[in-house]
Amino acid sequence: MKKTIVILMLLGLVIWGVYDINKNNIKPLNHAETEQSGTEEMESNETVGLEKGNIAPDFTLPTLEGENLKLSDYRGKKVILNMWATWCPPCIAEMPHLQSFYKDHKTEGVAVFAINLTQAEKNRKDIPGFIADYELTFPVVLDEKSQVADLYQVTTIPTTYILDSKGRIEQKIVGPMTYDMMDEIMKQVE
Repeated sequence: MKKTIVILMLLGLVIWGVYDINKNNIKPLNHAETEQSGTEEMESNETVGLEKGNIAPDFTLPTLEGENLKLSDYRGKKVILNMWATWCPPCIAEMPHLQSFYKDHKTEGVAVFAINLTQAEKNRKDIPGFIADYELTFPVVLDEKSQVADLYQVTTIPTTYILDSKGRIEQKIVGPMTYDMMDEIMKQVE
């Protein structure tokens, strides 16, 4: 009984800690840096938003090398849009699954787009080492000002959005995914 109470208290502290970290990062959205472009290609009846069936909000973020990547450039592919940090144990557990899934499916029209919540990092210099240690070959971009995390209402990591080939949101997953989960979900996405 005491063990259960201690575990529940620790879980509560972890949840409170994640909330506390993220509540301080909420800022008004700067539309100059977070884009809603690409809508000219969409039918006028498609809505940009975070609900299932909505077009995922577009954005451009830099890689570690300084190259800018834009979400809408991945239209035509099914996308696993994953938000994570190097210090997050569930994110760490998920990364080998993401890498394996990407390696096995990248030639089948599936893309992994990993967004590091850089402002939540203890040390930005940990990111390149993390990428090297886990041999990540999919694109990793830096959300340095938490604009995309705010736009996508991310309060817990990892958070993953599954997008179909037209850029529509199919599913939101809060928490880590396994290879088998990704495989099952992506089989249902057009």
